[in-house]
Amino acid sequence: MALETLKKLGEELYAKLHLPTYPVAVTYIKSEDEIPQQALRPSAMGQKMALCQAFTNARSWGAHTAMTEKDNFCVPSSAMHKWINVTDEEFVESQVRQGWHIDRQAEMNRLAVFNSLFAGEEGRKRLETMQSRMGFVCSPLQNALMEPDTILVFGNGIHMTHLIQALCYDYTSPVFAAFEGFGESCAKGGLLPFVTGRPQVVLPGMGDRAFAGISPDELAMGIPAGMFPKMMEHMFQSGGLMNIGMPFKTMMPSGMSESITPGFAYLRGRAEKNK
Repeated sequence: MALETLKKLGEELYAKLHLPTYPVAVTYIKSEDEIPQQALRPSAMGQKMALCQAFTNARSWGAHTAMTEKDNFCVPSSAMHKWINVTDEEFVESQVRQGWHIDRQAEMNRLAVFNSLFAGEEGRKRLETMQSRMGFVCSPLQNALMEPDTILVFGNGIHMTHLIQALCYDYTSPVFAAFEGFGESCAKGGLLPFVTGRPQVVLPGMGDRAFAGISPDELAMGIPAGMFPKMMEHMFQSGGLMNIGMPFKTMMPSGMSESITPGFAYLRGRAEKNK
């Protein structure tokens, strides 16, 4: 997909959905040599940030940010992306020390679900893809520096409804998602659409809320870049004239009168009497 086409579609989505922040283009890189000169690197300034903060830089500030394990203080997310070499046992131990789940077995169960992505021949290819990458570059989509692998869109429930309806309009790749409150924007929003080719609904998790300035009512959708043009083609088509559109159209109550409240009824009566 040509970058210029995706950039124009990004502008179109931003305008059509009245999004509060820019759609984010995420490109996974194999080498630091791929990092564009315009991209900010936290480590170049003696700093680190989390992956979710890089997304905020792009969507709220319009910044280009490159992230590798050298730039990322959220070490578990580097491990999930396979940017660092740690064993499953070491990863589980790190999570036990965090206290996110009830006990060690719960953490092992959680990791087993993630590792199921790598089962079978298709899973082996996913793992090889992840292991061949060492970071990402993210930008506001309309100003993207590189052709994205994933497009990450933040918004509210109405925005997500429109995205899901457009993605499911031909029902060839329906949207399914599981939630756990951790690693949502980085793993589910960015990584999983890239390696699985399936869109993911994101319910921003612990890191998003602690580090990235997510507002309480924000959700997100991670969309494989290859699905983005078809999604835009199908935007607002679900239901035809019945589509709720944007600004969204709601049904307003009708057939009401002053009798709906005692105060209204009293004042109407007094007005009629005083004529």
